[in-house]
Amino acid sequence: MKIAIMVRGFLQTPVPNDIAYSPAKIAKSIAEGLTKNGHTVDFYGPEGTKLEVTNVETCNLRPLATEMAEFDSKVSTTDLFSDYRFSLYDSVMARTMLERAKAGKYDCVIFNHFESALPLASLFPEVPIVYILHDFMDEERREAIEFHSSPNQYFISISNNQRRNAPDLNYAATVYNGIHPDFFAYEEQAEDYLMFSGRITPSKGVKEAVQAAIQSGRRLLIAGSLSKQDFWYFDENVKPFLNDKILFLGMLDKAQIIKYYQKAQAVLMPVQWEEPFGLTMAEANACGTPVIAFNRGAVQEVIKNNKTGYVVDNSAEMILAINKLDKIKRQDCHDHAKRHFKESRMVKDYEVALQNIITTHAAKTGSSPFRSKKIAKSIKGLSKRLIRKPSKIVLKKKK
Repeated sequence: MKIAIMVRGFLQTPVPNDIAYSPAKIAKSIAEGLTKNGHTVDFYGPEGTKLEVTNVETCNLRPLATEMAEFDSKVSTTDLFSDYRFSLYDSVMARTMLERAKAGKYDCVIFNHFESALPLASLFPEVPIVYILHDFMDEERREAIEFHSSPNQYFISISNNQRRNAPDLNYAATVYNGIHPDFFAYEEQAEDYLMFSGRITPSKGVKEAVQAAIQSGRRLLIAGSLSKQDFWYFDENVKPFLNDKILFLGMLDKAQIIKYYQKAQAVLMPVQWEEPFGLTMAEANACGTPVIAFNRGAVQEVIKNNKTGYVVDNSAEMILAINKLDKIKRQDCHDHAKRHFKESRMVKDYEVALQNIITTHAAKTGSSPFRSKKIAKSIKGLSKRLIRKPSKIVLKKKK
């Protein structure tokens, strides 16, 4: 396959170490994995983008931010044009990708944010456009997508639960996020601390994690990025409780976070929103660490209750779960993550999904699905199944 992929036109990939941005991490793994599997992959990103792919296309754009403070200054503004500037950068790359695909350079194009290409999609009906959905799909997002609906747009969800508010989009597959092999550094013996890992923001529930640790009498290490817009939240709900038992570590790099995961008794995830996947949970499990998480979003798809951690409904249940962590086997956590969330499995699932999309779109338009006869021959007889196609999405009624 010949593939073009982008994350953002204004932010390099990989992103700077002090910026937490999972879509870029996943896109990098997909692009490099597909390249290793023999496909031609052009990755579109501004100057500073460096990946092991066929080619990096910058479109002569420079990143608008190269560190967290600079990024913060641009997203924490009331200047309306600053908001538009991000999308204008994206549109340069999106238009270039689509024009080149129309000319026959690519079999499909992939966007990690649908807003980058949505208004342009209907202008290129011959091009299969693939969107990987990284965010919670609320009514506003669904409505915006439907405004720009066209038959050449295909969606890949990162969990089945993510589809619940937009069940009728043109889904091609559900593909779970994959974990980098480095995270499978398993440790059997834990130390005496709990951990929270994630952005320091209300939706991630660090406030609830702090209170659960205090009420259970446990030590808590907090790792994550803090944006200017959430300083108030940190000052009110975290900072007053910092002491020798509640510690804020700040943003950690991959090597550091792995070491902390390996030794933690558990990672707390009292999420306050409909988490579309939750990469932290899979990474922690891969290191052998149980996860205690609120039952929101895709939590039940990532955590196997009573086996790789506990899925709870409130803070009281979280405290009870902390006190029975000895019933969870760390080997079970590691084995479950290795079985379901390996990066190599994610790449293979995307490979199959993209091949299905390309052949399906070719059937719709009556065109040849692949420029390369060799590739077309190699996928002859490919299963038409959708990856992890949900037979039924059960919606839990709110109490």
